[in-house]
Amino acid sequence: MSTAGAAPIFEAMTMMQQEKRRYEANKLAKRLRRNAGQAIADFNMIEAGDKVMVCLSGGKDSYALLDTLIYLKEHAPISFELVAVNLDQKQPGFPGEVLPKYLGELGLPFHIEEQDTYAIVKRVLAPGKTTCSLCSRLRRGILYRVATELGATKIALGHHRDDILETLFLNMFFAGKLKAMPPKLVSDDGRHIVIRPLAYCREKDLAAWAEYRQFPIIPCDLCGSQEQLQRKQVKLMLVDWEKRFPGRVETLFRSLQNVVPSHLADFRLYDFAAIEATGNPDPEGDRAFDAEVFASPVVIPIRAAAE
Repeated sequence: MSTAGAAPIFEAMTMMQQEKRRYEANKLAKRLRRNAGQAIADFNMIEAGDKVMVCLSGGKDSYALLDTLIYLKEHAPISFELVAVNLDQKQPGFPGEVLPKYLGELGLPFHIEEQDTYAIVKRVLAPGKTTCSLCSRLRRGILYRVATELGATKIALGHHRDDILETLFLNMFFAGKLKAMPPKLVSDDGRHIVIRPLAYCREKDLAAWAEYRQFPIIPCDLCGSQEQLQRKQVKLMLVDWEKRFPGRVETLFRSLQNVVPSHLADFRLYDFAAIEATGNPDPEGDRAFDAEVFASPVVIPIRAAAE
């Protein structure tokens, strides 16, 4: 085939690929917006007249959060405001020009708060100590103050479904608590409402959207701190489960919305001491001598030690 004859075929294939990419991106956008909108509705995250402070770190999740909220603001049946806020913690190598440029091009109100928390962390902690915990506490306090100064009624964070599940297992494995990240909470100072509109969104969808939209991602390891090894291990565990047992992670998340306190063991949450036999059948009662029956059998293959 001549070069001249191959050119139209190549162009046609390229156009088909581009069309397919646009089609997949449109499906992804609809899924993210639908999931975020559903979470906002389920937990009454945003109300008419709210001023939502969107915390923008420069990572894929916070970019996707802002992008999604901008769309929902334009199409929501209620009126609310958005203001993007970034905390420049003066980490070495932090590209301070990236976010102001990006937000300026969006035409969205924004505020860059400059606080040298990096120097505080380095001064307070001994070399080699994990910095994430102290850094997070400092960042949280500053953002609460900024929210008050800006008159924000809600503080939006970019945590997603996978973050919530990872936190659940981290608390069970290392803290002995059945606790995750709530989609909505009152801040520890009692003065702010914190929301997580991406609570129903999958991390892989957010990563795909960030790639499609070409967000100017800023890495989160500029401070040179150690990796959060425990969270990384839990993430790998969940990824492995999802590969071997598709749908398991989705079922795990649904369990957070289907809690049965009477079938746990927290006597502060359920009054076990007051239980009495009434003689009346209870359809929700435990069949103590029956085998547990689940929707489908769970088979966990035993892997060789070499794996």
